[in-house]
Amino acid sequence: MAGMIVQNMSFKVGQTMTIVGKPQPNATHFALNIGPNEKDITMHINPRFNASGDQNAVVCNSYQEGKWCDEHREGGFPFRQGEEFKITILFTPAEFQITLSDGSKIHFPNRMGAEKYSVIKVGGDVRITSLEIK
Repeated sequence: MAGMIVQNMSFKVGQTMTIVGKPQPNATHFALNIGPNEKDITMHINPRFNASGDQNAVVCNSYQEGKWCDEHREGGFPFRQGEEFKITILFTPAEFQITLSDGSKIHFPNRMGAEKYSVIKVGGDVRITSLEIK
């Protein structure tokens, strides 16, 4: 499973991250993780085509102190295997406002409460073609 890790990045409150990518033609799932370090994840976005008992669902969560927190499910499922997608994430003090390719939104709480995160990890059946923070 190929992945990508960006460290020493600065994603701060008030900024927007835009990610463009393409799931593999036979993708089962992929994940985008944002956190303060390589162990903890403040925001896990996991589009699942067919994985972990889910079909065509976007599951969000956090991973803190060695364990997963409560799953959060919201928004549509605009992802198609082999087709480009765009995810936009606006970072506010209270939450991450995620906009998917179809315009549907996910409001995910900033559970760790930090104003800046420095690690982004991508894993699963996907190739990221662009990542921009403004």
